Amino acid sequence: MDTTTAGGPSATYDRIGVGYHGVRRPDPRLHALIGRALAGARTVVNVGAGTGSYEPEDAEVTAVDPSRVMLDQHPGRLKVRATAGELPFSDGAFDAAMAVMTVHHWPDPRAGLAELRRVARRQAVFTWDPAHRPRLWLEEYLPEISAMDEARFAPLEQVVDGLGAHTVLPFPIPHDLTDGFQTAFWRRPEHFLDPAVRQANSTFAQLPPSVVEPAVERLRADLASGAWHRRHADLLERESVDYGYRLVVAGE
Repeated sequence: MDTTTAGGPSATYDRIGVGYHGVRRPDPRLHALIGRALAGARTVVNVGAGTGSYEPEDAEVTAVDPSRVMLDQHPGRLKVRATAGELPFSDGAFDAAMAVMTVHHWPDPRAGLAELRRVARRQAVFTWDPAHRPRLWLEEYLPEISAMDEARFAPLEQVVDGLGAHTVLPFPIPHDLTDGFQTAFWRRPEHFLDPAVRQANSTFAQLPPSVVEPAVERLRADLASGAWHRRHADLLERESVDYGYRLVVAGE
């Protein structure tokens, strides 16, 4: 079933969605964390589903996304084009609702979180805490990214309160994370030189080339000279870093 509801698609993901699946490959460690939070759920709605990353294999999943480009890449059978703030489902329609790195794209996070509570008895939301420190070193080259992320990510307290959550689980980012979201490459800076990696990241994709390209060239020069490695030598010895990513769990 592929149902279209009222409401326009996400312009950002209609633009960056092509090729997204090749860079944003689900990481098994994050998959396991989310899977434990959803254990036992027979029906799950994945809001902001994208290409279907981190969905439980043993549940019937309904994918919801405003972007047609993203839904076209989703492998599932049950797909609905809709926004988080207006889910076209009855109260308590699902055992669980999941949302992975998507709340910052919702025009009204409070409304979206309330909808997750309305349509499901349990909720698992993976997000980033903008108040957390340390930050990724990328802000040395692109301070615009920090400003953009601070403006669009809901404070962790808002997500916790909006869900009435009982559990907040940290997810330190492994140095070899396979899901190429922005912080995945904290120990692999050369990946930011790849246009495909930047295109699969919504923050990069929303900044103009006049901002991104000079920053990338500064990074390229620092990598070639060894300046980046000297400045961040401590990171090269670490297996993971807590950059503020959290799984928020609520409900039954």
